[in-house]
Amino acid sequence: QVQLVESGGGLVQAGGSLRLSCAASGRTFSSYAMGWFRQAPGKEREFVAAITWSGGSTYYADSVKARFTISRDNAKNTVYLRMNSLKPEDTAVYYCNYKGRSGGIWIDYWGQGTQVTVSS
Repeated sequence: QVQLVESGGGLVQAGGSLRLSCAASGRTFSSYAMGWFRQAPGKEREFVAAITWSGGSTYYADSVKARFTISRDNAKNTVYLRMNSLKPEDTAVYYCNYKGRSGGIWIDYWGQGTQVTVSS
């Protein structure tokens, strides 16, 4: 099992910034990626950003490109999401995701979620 501990959510005014952190521990995989998803009330969970651990390739949803930055600290096995120019529509519970590859399949692990609220 992989355990994910998130932190950094909170309440911020529109235009402000927040940084989310997610520390992974437990089982290790030779190939894996970490990222963030979010779920707003009444909506489905959606992809936000991801980063691969080997090459550090990054991927973003169109709605957050140029505003959010995902990064990693290999030594701490931690992924960060820097969120700038926040908008009320960014309000959601943000979930950390760990995707590990084993035996040719990908296995997903999820954090408990952290609330981000952006006031207008």
